[in-house]
Amino acid sequence: MMGKDKKKQLISKFKEHPEDTGSVSVQVALLTERINYLTEHLKKHKKDFHSRRGLLMLVGRRRRLLSYLKKEDPQGYNEVVKELNLK
Repeated sequence: MMGKDKKKQLISKFKEHPEDTGSVSVQVALLTERINYLTEHLKKHKKDFHSRRGLLMLVGRRRRLLSYLKKEDPQGYNEVVKELNLK
């Protein structure tokens, strides 16, 4: 899983103001990290269907957040997608 240091690093990279820990861009970055971890896990454990369901839920949540971000802040959306190598 993601350690405290990795989480702090992602938050500091994507925050929009000094106290920011939960903006849409930060949430997308954290979800992407978890999705990447679960994807690697499922490559080793192909029959772990409970984790697969969790992965699909995370992907859906990230997709909804990205569509919200695209609607509200297209410039921020483009930056986040480029930074995280999505699409």
